[in-house]
Amino acid sequence: MSRRPPPVTLRSVAEHLGVSTATVSNAFNRPDQLSSTRREEILAAARALGYEGPSSRGRTLRTGQTRIIAVMLSDGLGYSLGDSVAGGFLAGIAEVLDDLGYHLLLLTDAGRTDRQTPSLNGVADGYLVYGSIPEEGTLALLRHQHQPLVTVDMRLPGLASVQIDHRAAALGIARHALAGGARRPAILALRMTLEAPGGPLERHSRWSQPNSVAIERLTGFDQALREAGHDPDRVALWNVDGNTFEAAAPVIEALLTESAPDLLLCMSDRLALTALSLAEQRGIRVPEQLRLTGFDGIAEGQRRRPMLTTVHQDSHAKGVMAARMVVGECHERDVVQPVWIIHGDTCPPTP
Repeated sequence: MSRRPPPVTLRSVAEHLGVSTATVSNAFNRPDQLSSTRREEILAAARALGYEGPSSRGRTLRTGQTRIIAVMLSDGLGYSLGDSVAGGFLAGIAEVLDDLGYHLLLLTDAGRTDRQTPSLNGVADGYLVYGSIPEEGTLALLRHQHQPLVTVDMRLPGLASVQIDHRAAALGIARHALAGGARRPAILALRMTLEAPGGPLERHSRWSQPNSVAIERLTGFDQALREAGHDPDRVALWNVDGNTFEAAAPVIEALLTESAPDLLLCMSDRLALTALSLAEQRGIRVPEQLRLTGFDGIAEGQRRRPMLTTVHQDSHAKGVMAARMVVGECHERDVVQPVWIIHGDTCPPTP
C-alpha cells in the first residue's frame, strides 16, 4: 500500500528555495517587504510545489487576527446589494479593504426580532453597523466585543460614527421646495418605524422602534414647514416600508388620490422616482401641478427628464471613510460628511 506524500508546508517551500520561512510568509502576507520580482519567484515556486499559502486558521491563531471586516446591514442582503445607495457604500468599503488585504463579511440584522442573535465572538477584526439597528440584540452584542465598532448613519454614545447631517439636509431641501409657495405639501417617509406598514401615519401615536434616519429627516422637513407657515400636524405624512417601486407604488397611488398634494417631500430618490412615474401616468404635470424632491442623489434620478431635484450624499466616500476608521487608518471619532442640493427640474428654484 503506497504511502501518501507529506503535505507541502511553508517550511518545505522555504527549504526548497533556500530561504527563511519568514521570507516565504512575507510573499503571501506582507508583499511590501519584498521586491516584486522576488515575490513572484517565491509564489511561482510555491505553486509548482502545490503549496496554496498559509492556513487562514493558523494565521488567526498566531496573530489573533482574521483579516475580516464585518458589515452589519439593517436591511436584507438581497435588497442591500441591489440598492444604489447601499451598493455605493459597500463599494467604498471594498476599495479600502482590497488595498489593505482584508476580506469583507456581510451580515444582516433584518427580521431578527424573533430569532436568536448568533455569536459573533472572534468572527472579525472590526465591525461596521450600517443603518438603523435597535440597540438591543445584535448591536448590544457587538458593543461587548473587543474589536473596533463604527456605526454609519447612526450616532450612539461611546461609538465612532460616519454620517451626514440628515436633519440639516432635509431642512435645506424643504426650504428650497417650500419657497415655491406650496398650499398642499405632503411628506413621503421611508420606514419611519421598523414595524409600521405602508400608508398614512398618525404623528402623535407612539412609534415602536423608530428609524433614527427617518426621524432626523422628518424633523428637518417639519422645521421648514413651520418656517413657511404650515402646521406640520396638518401636513399629510405617509409611510413606505420598503425602498422599492413595488413597496412604494400602492402607497403613492393612494396618497395622490386622497391628499392631492402640490408638493411632495420624499425621503429617498427611489420614492421620488416612483412618485414621478405614477404622476406621469396620471397626466399630472411635474413641476407645474406637482413639485417633488428626493434624497440621496442616485444616478438614475439625474439621467432622466425631468431631472430629479434632490439632496446628494456621497455613499462611496462614506464607505471609504468608515472602512479607514474601522481598520485604524483614520483616528477620527465622529465624521459628518458634506451634502449638497442638486437643482433639478422636478422642483426648480423660485424666480
